[in-house]
Amino acid sequence: MVSDTVSEAYFPHELRPREAHEPEQSVDVAVTVVGQLRIARIGWGAEVAVRSDHPGAYGINVPLGGVLETTVAGRTVVSTSGLATVNPPDMPSDITRWSSGCTIVGVKIARDLVQREAVRISGDTDAQIPGQVDLSRPEAASWFRLVRSVATQPADDPLLANPLVADQLAASLTDAFLLAALPGPEAVGAPRPRIVTRVLDAMRADPARAWTAGDMAEVAGVSVRRLQEGFREYVGKTPRECLTDLRLRGVYDELAAGASDSVTDIAIRWGFTHSGRFASAFRKRYGLTPSQVMRET
Repeated sequence: MVSDTVSEAYFPHELRPREAHEPEQSVDVAVTVVGQLRIARIGWGAEVAVRSDHPGAYGINVPLGGVLETTVAGRTVVSTSGLATVNPPDMPSDITRWSSGCTIVGVKIARDLVQREAVRISGDTDAQIPGQVDLSRPEAASWFRLVRSVATQPADDPLLANPLVADQLAASLTDAFLLAALPGPEAVGAPRPRIVTRVLDAMRADPARAWTAGDMAEVAGVSVRRLQEGFREYVGKTPRECLTDLRLRGVYDELAAGASDSVTDIAIRWGFTHSGRFASAFRKRYGLTPSQVMRET
């Protein structure tokens, strides 16, 4: 079945034709694998609707023509040529309309790779990637040209088969995407002072600790005020906001992975001691309740 071929090339999904013409009659699929990243060209040749949870990876869909209408967490994004829809990992995405004339270039990037590179280049423990990226911006246009260039390589290309080359190229393509997509491009890529990296590393190592401003300043070896200034300048958030982001992401990842523990136990393990504030922050960040994330897995 052609739908199975697309699932193997890109993401597992549920396909629903929206017209009498069956997509299997004229589907167009091609894929290029680059380490933890893959580039797929997909066209159904018929108007369809598609649902996917994008397990473990971001899915960046760029229409080459036609219309792509996608709803994630109650928010609808309509992309045409020159716009990219960003589907977050492990969240239900409904493409309610994939028009018959729409062929996409889809870029699948492992969630862990995106998170690692986002921290490395921006210092953000939970960078918020927008749901749509304008490819007319120079950085985004350059990234997409690079993606399409890599996609032209033959499937048996010996360099792409070499893990040393593939892993570095995947990281470079991910960095280029983040530089194009993340807000505040003037801050992205700026070198982070040691006072910031020390505290971020310490919080990642022990997120459940009852961190105080004094604890963080002691790790950094500076005053609380200097620490706050450093985070605002180089991260754009306070240390406390970064800690909350880190904890929320930890809880979300456990829930999305099908953890058997209760939501309360998982939240406590990540340092949340007030259930009401945790639930409110979680819903604000992800547009879903913790229980809804558990049910989706």
